[in-house]
Amino acid sequence: MALDRGPIRVTVWNENRHEETDERIAKIYPHGIHGAICEGLQRNLGSDVDVRTAVLSDAEHGLSEEVLTNTDVLTWWGHMAHGEVSDHVVERVHRHVLSGMGLLVLHSGHWSKIFVKLMGTSCSLRWRGALDRELVWTVEPTHPITQGIPHPLVIDEQEMYGEYFDIPTPEELIFLSSFSGGEVIRSGCTFRRGHGKIFYFSPGDQEYPVYHHEDIRRVLSNAVQWAQPSQRERTYPELGEYELNEFFNGRSYEGTK
Repeated sequence: MALDRGPIRVTVWNENRHEETDERIAKIYPHGIHGAICEGLQRNLGSDVDVRTAVLSDAEHGLSEEVLTNTDVLTWWGHMAHGEVSDHVVERVHRHVLSGMGLLVLHSGHWSKIFVKLMGTSCSLRWRGALDRELVWTVEPTHPITQGIPHPLVIDEQEMYGEYFDIPTPEELIFLSSFSGGEVIRSGCTFRRGHGKIFYFSPGDQEYPVYHHEDIRRVLSNAVQWAQPSQRERTYPELGEYELNEFFNGRSYEGTK
């Protein structure tokens, strides 16, 4: 359900390099991966969501201070150009997540600068690019993100991602995926950093039409609803100094860092 204050404001961010350089991928995603994700959110959530898109080549990667201030949930897909994302923009996104903005990191976004920074680990994993079948098993059937999702969710065409996946222990393990080679990966995980909610979801290689899959679209729609902040006002966690018995009237500490 959308917040009473209006629709959930979502920014769908995509590197958008494969679609511009590979004709075969452009045929799978004629409006870009961001276009497919956007379409799925609008179809499932209707008037409960207000979606905009942004890509790497936009000014400030489409993630200006104004855009992020007016974003409740940011989705992130990147693959071949992680290094081209400005460190300044990464710092800006990081600050907004800690201040309460929700973040969905998708597929190869596991190696994005923003996810690595938020996780504090290498975020490396095992992978195989050959055509495979993925079974996405629901680990937490009562979680809001898993509602309406078949068990297992079958993806007939997909890249293999497998363990060891170097991420912190998830706050919640939502999905576990298995592949025909016997590999498994923690494919749906939640984290909290500062006041922000983060969901990592591994299915979604650019070589295959995963973001046209209705069940994948439902997962992302559920995740957007889950990750939305409880209030629009952003509050960055601060070190506060309080005198004895001053429970409410502290001040921001300005000592050396």
